[in-house]
Amino acid sequence: MQAHSLRPTIGLSQAVALYIGAVLGSGILIAPGLAAEMAGPASLLAWGFMTLLILPMALSMGLLSARFPNAGGVSHFVTLAFGPRAGALAGWFFLMSVPIGAPIAALTGAGYMTAAMGWSDTVRIGLAALILAIGLITNWIGMQLAGRLQIAVVLSIVAVLVFAIAVAMPHIQPVHFTPFLPHGWLPVGQAAAMLFWCFIGWEAVSHMSEEFRDPQQAAVRGITIAAVVVGVLYFLTALAAVGTQSYLHGGSDTSLVWMISSTMGSWGAVLAGLTGLFICTATIIAYVGAASRVAYALSRQGYAPRWMSRLSRRYQTPVGGLLFLTGCFVTILLLYSSHILSLSLLIQLPNAAFILTYLAGCAAGIRLLRGYRIGVIISWISFVSTAVIFPFSGWAIWYPVLIAVVFLCVMRTRSHTIPPSH
Repeated sequence: MQAHSLRPTIGLSQAVALYIGAVLGSGILIAPGLAAEMAGPASLLAWGFMTLLILPMALSMGLLSARFPNAGGVSHFVTLAFGPRAGALAGWFFLMSVPIGAPIAALTGAGYMTAAMGWSDTVRIGLAALILAIGLITNWIGMQLAGRLQIAVVLSIVAVLVFAIAVAMPHIQPVHFTPFLPHGWLPVGQAAAMLFWCFIGWEAVSHMSEEFRDPQQAAVRGITIAAVVVGVLYFLTALAAVGTQSYLHGGSDTSLVWMISSTMGSWGAVLAGLTGLFICTATIIAYVGAASRVAYALSRQGYAPRWMSRLSRRYQTPVGGLLFLTGCFVTILLLYSSHILSLSLLIQLPNAAFILTYLAGCAAGIRLLRGYRIGVIISWISFVSTAVIFPFSGWAIWYPVLIAVVFLCVMRTRSHTIPPSH
């Protein structure tokens, strides 16, 4: 007989690793240089602002996960606050972002490695498929394995970043910080808007909160530790990029690569390539885990096909959701390899849906945390800062609009068959 509940296997250290892996994505490789190119040394003000902002952003999700642990994550929070249909729509926004976002991350990580080694685009696609397979298999075996693997991957990432920062420090020169505002104040704000993307990801691990052994400890303490680590690493990497002017020497999108390779030569390029692989693998493990749990939760509530709620008999993991993601990943890689869809086009699609998911979660926090004043303030800060960024999604806003239209049409045709959520 198939089990009908997920097994709680995630401890504090695994939760910290999952949070860091979800947030510390490929942005650390390119954002410090891009922000410095936009705003010069004053980009550090944007980094400082975002580093301070990520704690309330993170805690808003952590507090909700601690109080209402559920595989639905943000979808469950929105359901409690605004009703089951609103919650299901938020769940579908997230679920339909990962099938595109994960292959993008995999192709990005594989791209760093193939560039370092001089390999072809065919090898890049093969490496991307391997990264996605790792994310799927580890989540199929279970969060205990995924969490342990995530710890190893995150420790490797942190070690390389600390090394890159350490070797860059002797090359930081005060003259590189002048003029401090070469382009005025406006680019500082634009840089902050761009950097917002580097700090999204806290909502992903909320979908695994049902599997936390101690939700209060794993969600609140875990997310606080992760926010501090992520904030410090981002800011110090940006400081090194500005202080060494690596964004001018190595190119704005490869400043970290230049910092490492300028010290270690060709071996540095290989290390940078491996870092890209590790970072993107960590992100994919977290997001595949989150999306498969969303599929499971939506199906359990009657808002997704019944087969998506199927659990592995052996591991009690959401194999139905993982099969759905597998089909999506194969489709996206085939479209990319056939040159039907470009990476620049793909990368724009999931952003607006991710932001709407986060907005919905923050709005739910404002309502559900009413008895906790600090929690409400934190949720308001997160909601307003996220809402300011949403218009920058541009034409990609139409992707979540399409998801919403399809969802509402399907719900209208089968509203009489939807069972009550439980």
